[in-house]
Amino acid sequence: MKNYEELVATVPAEIRADSLWKVAAYRLALFLSDLGWRDTAKLVQNRRLIGLSDQLYRALGSVSANIAEGYSRGTGPDRARFYEYALGSARESRDWYYKARYVLGEEVFQHRLQLLTRAIQLLLIMIPQQRGRVLREQSAIYQTVPELEAADPLLQHIPLPDDA
Repeated sequence: MKNYEELVATVPAEIRADSLWKVAAYRLALFLSDLGWRDTAKLVQNRRLIGLSDQLYRALGSVSANIAEGYSRGTGPDRARFYEYALGSARESRDWYYKARYVLGEEVFQHRLQLLTRAIQLLLIMIPQQRGRVLREQSAIYQTVPELEAADPLLQHIPLPDDA
């Protein structure tokens, strides 16, 4: 896989046909977990990083899983609760990537950091929409949220760790 479009082409039609697929944050989280598979394969080669690798992959998988769970809930507050779990997992993933940056390399780290920040931005919009109120977050970092488009450079040039 070299970019987002190639990943989308491998996602089964049953998943793409579900209305959940319309949720940009879900698609991005699924993409991140796919990248995480390769990243953690690199990390697990170092015995000291087996635990970090496990934590990172679990956190990444939790983002899309919680968005899917929340999307399936019947009320806004119930959906928001799962979107908040996804937000926590996205931030946790970002933290684990920071700790893995020496092994994954700066280019991979910066790319994943930016993608996770984009997922966080999307979730910070989704949660208040479901709750009906604003979250108390500092807005300076998250003022703009670019649309998730296949032409986005973050989705086109995907650095991978060596030997992944």
